[in-house]
Amino acid sequence: MSHGPRSGLAAVSSALLAMSRHLEVRDVLKTIVASARELLDAEYAALGVPDDHGGFAQFVVDGVSEEQWKAIGPLPRQHGILAAMLHEARSERLADVREDPRFEGWPKAHPDLVDFLGLPIRDGDEVIGALFLANKNRARPEGGCGFTEDDEDLLGILAQHAAIALTNARLYERSRELTIAEERSRLAHELHDAVSQKLFSLRLTAQAAARLVDRDPSRAKGELQQVAVLAAEAADELRAAVVELRPAALDEDGLVATLRTQIQVLDRAHHARVTFAGHGVKALPASQEEALLRVAQEALHNALRHSGADHVDVTLDRRGGGAVLRVTDDGSGFDTRAVRHAGRHLGLVSMRDRASGAGGTLTVESVPGKGTVIEMEVPGG
Repeated sequence: MSHGPRSGLAAVSSALLAMSRHLEVRDVLKTIVASARELLDAEYAALGVPDDHGGFAQFVVDGVSEEQWKAIGPLPRQHGILAAMLHEARSERLADVREDPRFEGWPKAHPDLVDFLGLPIRDGDEVIGALFLANKNRARPEGGCGFTEDDEDLLGILAQHAAIALTNARLYERSRELTIAEERSRLAHELHDAVSQKLFSLRLTAQAAARLVDRDPSRAKGELQQVAVLAAEAADELRAAVVELRPAALDEDGLVATLRTQIQVLDRAHHARVTFAGHGVKALPASQEEALLRVAQEALHNALRHSGADHVDVTLDRRGGGAVLRVTDDGSGFDTRAVRHAGRHLGLVSMRDRASGAGGTLTVESVPGKGTVIEMEVPGG
């Protein structure tokens, strides 16, 4: 190791503590990669989790910018050195990866890698991932690899703990999936009971109004007004149940990708121009990501259905260790002083509750005729 024993031990301890701090698989993968790169002083680090189709279910990198990663293109396949890590289940330390007979090249935008250290992450006999490091930040010996045997041993220790952290995260997510499935079933029963009752009442009231139209128009009008009330209540019941269901896309794709996809759909479905931009946002705790998504959905619903906006812009930016969401529209706006009425009508109370429940804050700026800005900030984890 390049540092003294005390600083080396402290670095290992910090890396292991960081890995054990997270329960989300995506967070664990990113922490493992960042810890490995920092601990072994490498320019690049990556971790691949294989799928069952010759590719990678997840592939996390550190040392490559988001712009570079986009330019590189799709996730790699399991071939060459990557396949060796997964299928031969042994470590590899190479002076120049490009000269290895298994090397099959990389995309044009891919950074140039030279010395290489990689090894599998194993859970018992199962290889659940592969960890790679490249370009040691030190002078390489003539014809040799910058990564040393000590580096390989250290990465082996890190990989063993990475397997534990990753397995625990997977167990946590599976447990949460079971909980979500149970909750969805409960909500389905509640939804069926509540909305069915409302719709039954609505149907009877509509039938009564139809019978009264000719002989008592005044009473018929009252019954029709009651139909409108019951329909609104049924819609509220439906909406309240649906918004509690955490979308699968959030777990699978993350907040930025989920927002981008949903906003692209809204842009196609409405006459208003709806845009999204996300900058530098890291993975957040699940409760915060869900709250941000729900507030964005509520704000977009208001802007597209009630404000008459021509343009709605959504941004999600990193702020400190957390993030700030901003939904801006050029619609009709409203008087923020009329909080009670506007809060009920536009779901502001619900949005504030969601922000508060995730440890964040919500601010609303609006002026009649001059649009609305809704901003939510969360601190991160």
